[in-house]
Amino acid sequence: MANTDASNASSRPRAPTITIDTSATNDPTMGDSVPLGAIQDNNRPATYSNTDNVSPTHSRQQSQELRNAHSFDSKESRPTSPHNISSPVTAWNSNAGLLNVPGARSRGNSVDSATDNGESNSSGTYVPSSQGDTLKGDLGPTEIMNDKDALKPDPGTEADFEVENNKFAFSPGQLAKLYNPKSLSAFHALGGLDGLEKGLRSDRRAGLSIDEQQLDGVVTFDEATTPSRTESPQKSSPNGVAHTDSAPAGSKENAFADRKRIFSDNRLPVRKPKNIFQLAWMAYNDKVLILLTCAAVISLALGLYQTFGVEHEPGEPAVEWIEGVAIIVAIVIVVVVGAANDWQKERQFVKLNKKKEDRTIKVVRSGTTREISVYDIFVGDVVNLEPGDMIPVDGILIQGHGIKCDESSATGESDLLKKMSGEEAFKAIERHDNLKKVDPFILSGAKVSEGVGSFMVTATGVHSSYGKTMMSLREDSEVTPLQNKLNVLATYIAKLGGAAALLLFVVLFIEFLVRLKGSPDTPAEKGQNFLNILIVAITVIVVAVPEGLPLAVTLALAFATTRMLKDNNLVRLLRSCETMGNATTICSDKTGTLTQNKMTVVAGSLGTALRFGDHKLKAAAPPLDDGSKGKDVAESPVENPNDVSAPEFVATLNRDVKDVLLQSIIQNTTAFEGEAGGPDPFIGSKTETALLGFARDFLGMGNVAQERSNANIVQVIPFDSAIKCSGAVAKLNDGRYRMYVKGASEILLGMCDKIVTDANKELVETSMTGDNRETLEQVITTYASRSLRTIGLIYRDFESWPPAESSKNEDDPSQAVFKDVSKKMTFLAVVGIQDPLRESVREAVKDCQHAGVYVRMVTGDNVLTAKAIAEDCGILVPGGVVMEGPTFRKLSKRDMDAVIPKLCVLARSSPEDKRRLVKRLKELGETVAVTGDGTNDAPALKTADVGFSMGIAGTEVAKEASAIILMDDNFASIVKALLWGRAVNDAVKKFLQFQITVNITAVLLTFVSAVSSDDQTSVLTAVQLLWVNLIMDTFAALALATDPPTRSLLDRKPDPKSAPLITLRMWKMIIGQAIYQLVVTFILYFAGESILSYHSEHEREQLPALVFNTFVWMQIFNALNNRRLDNRFNVFEGITHNWFFIIILAIMIGGQTMIIFVGGVAFKVTRLNGAQWGYSIVLGFLSLPVGVIVRLIPDELVRKCVPDFFRRKQTPELTISDDEYQWNQGLLEIRDELAFLRKVRGGRLSAMKFKVQHPKEIFTKSRSSHSLPGTPNNGPQDDGSQAPPTPNSRRRTRSRSNSAFGPATVMAGIVAGSVAGWSPIDRGHGDNDSIKFSRDATKQDLEAQDGIEVHPDTKSTDPILAPDSSEYRGPPSQNMDTTPEFVVGPFSGHSGDHSKPTGPGT
Repeated sequence: MANTDASNASSRPRAPTITIDTSATNDPTMGDSVPLGAIQDNNRPATYSNTDNVSPTHSRQQSQELRNAHSFDSKESRPTSPHNISSPVTAWNSNAGLLNVPGARSRGNSVDSATDNGESNSSGTYVPSSQGDTLKGDLGPTEIMNDKDALKPDPGTEADFEVENNKFAFSPGQLAKLYNPKSLSAFHALGGLDGLEKGLRSDRRAGLSIDEQQLDGVVTFDEATTPSRTESPQKSSPNGVAHTDSAPAGSKENAFADRKRIFSDNRLPVRKPKNIFQLAWMAYNDKVLILLTCAAVISLALGLYQTFGVEHEPGEPAVEWIEGVAIIVAIVIVVVVGAANDWQKERQFVKLNKKKEDRTIKVVRSGTTREISVYDIFVGDVVNLEPGDMIPVDGILIQGHGIKCDESSATGESDLLKKMSGEEAFKAIERHDNLKKVDPFILSGAKVSEGVGSFMVTATGVHSSYGKTMMSLREDSEVTPLQNKLNVLATYIAKLGGAAALLLFVVLFIEFLVRLKGSPDTPAEKGQNFLNILIVAITVIVVAVPEGLPLAVTLALAFATTRMLKDNNLVRLLRSCETMGNATTICSDKTGTLTQNKMTVVAGSLGTALRFGDHKLKAAAPPLDDGSKGKDVAESPVENPNDVSAPEFVATLNRDVKDVLLQSIIQNTTAFEGEAGGPDPFIGSKTETALLGFARDFLGMGNVAQERSNANIVQVIPFDSAIKCSGAVAKLNDGRYRMYVKGASEILLGMCDKIVTDANKELVETSMTGDNRETLEQVITTYASRSLRTIGLIYRDFESWPPAESSKNEDDPSQAVFKDVSKKMTFLAVVGIQDPLRESVREAVKDCQHAGVYVRMVTGDNVLTAKAIAEDCGILVPGGVVMEGPTFRKLSKRDMDAVIPKLCVLARSSPEDKRRLVKRLKELGETVAVTGDGTNDAPALKTADVGFSMGIAGTEVAKEASAIILMDDNFASIVKALLWGRAVNDAVKKFLQFQITVNITAVLLTFVSAVSSDDQTSVLTAVQLLWVNLIMDTFAALALATDPPTRSLLDRKPDPKSAPLITLRMWKMIIGQAIYQLVVTFILYFAGESILSYHSEHEREQLPALVFNTFVWMQIFNALNNRRLDNRFNVFEGITHNWFFIIILAIMIGGQTMIIFVGGVAFKVTRLNGAQWGYSIVLGFLSLPVGVIVRLIPDELVRKCVPDFFRRKQTPELTISDDEYQWNQGLLEIRDELAFLRKVRGGRLSAMKFKVQHPKEIFTKSRSSHSLPGTPNNGPQDDGSQAPPTPNSRRRTRSRSNSAFGPATVMAGIVAGSVAGWSPIDRGHGDNDSIKFSRDATKQDLEAQDGIEVHPDTKSTDPILAPDSSEYRGPPSQNMDTTPEFVVGPFSGHSGDHSKPTGPGT
């Protein structure tokens, strides 16, 4: 909305602020901006500066709807950008009279204030940034104007700077230099907004032409960047919004062809989804499946030979090929299920994103405002900005009024950043102004919080900062820990199976050769006998390989992910599902995850007698020891334990009192109602919407606009940050006037000398006694100590207005001066406002702790609020530490390792702090889950083992970086993910236990029976083995994989990463059941004839069928037995919830019955009689009592019986970390020289027994890089930023040219020092540490430091810092000594479970 004057140095005078009364109309067009050309400006002196504050004594007569329209932008309240770029005072003053015409949408946001806390009248808090040190915004104007590297390509981006046949002055690479970090040098080098306008062949008023297709001619870089004093194009007249439904001339195939070719549109290249065949190929590339394929090919080849190349006896079916085909069918099933599951998951995620991403935005084209899809924005477009807009592209502000952007999701900076127009920014650089607050940059991914304006697009799609972040997150997922373990297992099994098959083949072949000499068989029969031996050997391999294993894993994950969606977890990476089951710590965000992100009145006191919500204010518990507390905690003044709820409280109020309370909320507010059915019932500051919500829910408030129009408001006192309150005066029906004031409670209390008493009987005002005042002060202090924002409501009645005692306002005699009337007031009420916890969070945190998972809160909020919420939901417990981000980031690695184990809350933390905490936790052996919703959380989400993003509030970048999306943004859903994760791991283990029992029994049975038989045939034929191994195992996999999780899964600790796949308890059951099955089958096979007295030929023929039937029934009952992995006896627990299991069990029983009755020919079995069925079923059923007996054997006894060579040995790798050393500069020099020598000539250094932790840095970076922390296990390799300096960081102070003498001169000193006993290791505590405390520091020692607090109930004698990580085993969250005093779970003070070993074999 700047006009031609904008290019001149003179500034035009400010027009009067116009506010439109929307209370009487619902006209939708009211939201559009007013064309500025129509507003004349004749009545205001040009000297008015927008930095003037308007105090209540200066207010003019306003309409009843009008509240404070000024934004109190004092010099002190200006925002500082994360890049130290925002508007300087001088630049604003030079064009001081900018006009602010808020539309209906922007009004609420422009007064979005935490007003009652005395902040500036805006939702953001403005604090100096800590991130600006390294960015280009710090350069002075001269450096910016002469920066030779401003447009120089960064390594790896050269391609973006070279464009063929470029019709524009700039390449995408040059425009990209404007951002990341924001660069005023690049902005100046491109000629500012004028240069961009010319170079991009656009028009800042009329935008792009809708008829643009191919462009003629070329604009050179010099033409664009050379300033010219040409007259600006004529002003456009935006006549409303044109929806481009009917296709204009420009929307042909080649509309904006050159623009699209060079700069691309705003679509990210679709990551080509893998088709079903690619997914199938990925599923097939599995060791077990490849092993199976080999077995299938051999089996099929032999089978086909036997079927078609060998003569069969009459009546004998030619079915030998079935075996190979059956294996192939099994492989196909596994591949198809896996691929279909992946394909469905991929489509689900794409659908979710498509819904969120496609939206419309207003742009100016050919001088008319149009709504287009965000995908169709081009570089050079002029885009309109309104409050609430999510910015889809990067650009430079053309003009704007009061524009403040929330870039927290893009940069992590929580403050609102004030934007300055590109033209003003360019002038500020040319004038050599202070550039600390010059910020014309509009970032994609940011949100407009206040103000209106327009900006010119400079980067879209892959070139925008948002697009670059999205593209960098695209990568293929890695192999899951479970898959790794299964691959290792498959290799072992293949080796063992192969060895068994080879042994069997050798034994049978020797036997065959021995019998060959006197054999009367024909050569063809001898050849057939040899093939039979080969087939038996191959069968052993087929039996040994667990065919159902890949299917079990795939099915368990597919089933879990489908069911998790119903529990509001959308799983993007299947591996995260199983990893989550063993998470040891969760780093959770506060706002929106633990809390509702909705300010609400949670407590209040009317007068001193009537209160509600006191349960929020639990009195601090008495000290547990000698009374020495680190910090005083205000005791609650609440003596009466009978707490009342808000509805009960309101029900006791007298009608008049209730009416005064209601009117004091409604009349004295700038908030108004949102759209019906919209997400926000009220629009305005969080405080005021909370009060209106309370009035609507409990005081019976109707429509706000209607309630206000019924009142006769005679004066409005806008909010003033100096006195921290606002007011309104209404004329009552009886002719009196009542002034309602609301604001900071402690200030309002000082204005009162009366108080409302007996509010449940009538509205009575009595004088305020000292006791009353003290009680109220204590209530306010208690509310504040529980981190509630306190708001006071007071009033006073007057006979006339303005009252006689008040001096009149100079500008308007009908207005009183607030200072004169704000005394002798009556105290009505004080309320406490808070973002309340979600209902299920307390239970969810308790569940996590019960399951041995340590929950931490990591938040950008202030430490008081964080502490209160953390205590409320049970995260902060006695012994727990609260730390602030700025303190945390200064810690050395050694101090971090001491503090992190008991760190419960990290407040005021930046995204980098969060990432560093996650990385360090992983290095300490933790399996970390992280929740986050902003773009700035992406690094931590990516670094974590499992990242949870928010489905509702989360940004697309956060979702892309995460592994699981919480569709309801609720922390309680994480517990469900934990349960499903454990269920998946258990399902695989249950199946393994079942499968390996079958394999051991079948292999040994085949081996022994084949070796012992005369004709080298096994008791179980190949087809029978296939039924047991393929079909039944597949069914068992289905049955065991679909057991839904039970709450009992939370009764145990997570498995450490190093835990074996098959635990000692599982081996106990596998071996126990295998022994029982072998004993039964061998007895039946070898002694069945004599025991059962079988003499006839038919009975002898039935014996192998009886062995087969018994074997199968033992597997059926063993499937039931394997529903439990622990040592409890009830294997039927929860079976009624798993109909799938019951159905599959029925299919297995039905299938086996059919085989015995009608499958005789193919399966080579004969029908059994009733008695034989009875033997089979009873012997099968005995598997269950055997399971009970095995469970009764103590695990410890089994562990002692395991021979030493079977035990997993811990082989700790000696790693010397830089942080353990106190290197001095001389030693560093020597180390560098030795490293150089070694690189050039090799030498004895190679024989050193320890490894340098990051040797590549010796050659690739400067010496100071030795003090950088190591990289995470699988996080990004390079932080891109140097660790903050600490006293033990080392700085290289000399140039390389003279450093060659360093080693020589210092060597003698080092030798002498070592003789005297100096060593770089074992440095003492105290001054050498970055925070001056030792590991035995007490609570008081720690609380003496800035930014560290300890839970008030912690005993002063309790150790708080953890011992050195070498002194305990496993991750710190899984040890009693390194966790705070949890109330529940394996690490609670009164749990007997903590002695349970966590090592392998449990």
